[in-house]
Amino acid sequence: MSTKRPTIPAEVAAHVLSHFGRGGYPAGDWTELLITLIDRADMVNRAKLATTFPDYGDAVLLAKYDENGIAVLQAIALGEAAA
Repeated sequence: MSTKRPTIPAEVAAHVLSHFGRGGYPAGDWTELLITLIDRADMVNRAKLATTFPDYGDAVLLAKYDENGIAVLQAIALGEAAA
C-alpha cells in the first residue's frame, strides 16, 4: 500500500474500526451497509465505491491491507493523528 496517508475524518475512522471490531463506534444503518459493501466488493466494484465515497474507501482499504492500518485509524479516531 502507498505510504501516502489518505484524508480520513475521525468519524469515518471510528465507523470503520467498529465494523472490523477494533474500537470506534457504530455507523448508522446506511453507512454500515456502505462499509460492508466496500469491504466485500470485488476489486472493480470496490474501486467504484471508493471513487464515490473516498473517505470510507480509503479507511476500509487501510484497515484491510495496511499492516499498521488499524493503529492509524485508531489514532485518527482519537484525534491523535491528522489524516
